[in-house]
Amino acid sequence: MPQPAIQHAVIVAHPSPTSLSLELAQSYAHAVHALGQGCIVRDLYRIGFDPCLKADELPWAPGYQVAADVQRERKLIGEAKVFAFVYPLWFNAPPAILKGYVDRVFSMGFGYEPGPAGNEPLLGGRQLISISTSGAPDQWIKSTGALDTLSQGFDQHVAAVCGLTVADHLHFGGVTPGITAESVKAMQTVVENAVRHTFEAAYLEGV
Repeated sequence: MPQPAIQHAVIVAHPSPTSLSLELAQSYAHAVHALGQGCIVRDLYRIGFDPCLKADELPWAPGYQVAADVQRERKLIGEAKVFAFVYPLWFNAPPAILKGYVDRVFSMGFGYEPGPAGNEPLLGGRQLISISTSGAPDQWIKSTGALDTLSQGFDQHVAAVCGLTVADHLHFGGVTPGITAESVKAMQTVVENAVRHTFEAAYLEGV
């Protein structure tokens, strides 16, 4: 039976193979498959992605070229209609490996290209959804403006540069080493319901 085309690229960034981030990414993928849609999960730590942008990757550098690992990632996720970033908050920001992935993979030639009036987005009509976790409780994240700052400085900025539409940002606070299985299951259910509500087949057909 032929596999459905890739419609969702899930980019997960957590060093532990047993992390809540990875469990939520897998729940996202499970919900996508239940809708009959294709999904690819890029577990950045497990694939050993190098987040460091090299001097010859700068578009204005002599001998500019797209690195082989970046070409591979672009080929794998290039047809996705939805990009899902899944990660913990460290110092109220995404892990460096995810920022490096955006720096290298979503850069010129994939996320945008130069135009007569400045950079022009290349991913118009596609969507971005983020799923983040933190040890700090939800109330603190919201009351301090940390989540709003993250949304504006990362989600909205990446979306604007690349032409994406921000579909949602699900955040789960109060995640500690002693988190119960019941709490994890409740978070997974929230993710699965969000996928079903936002990315049902009829909605994606119109993207």
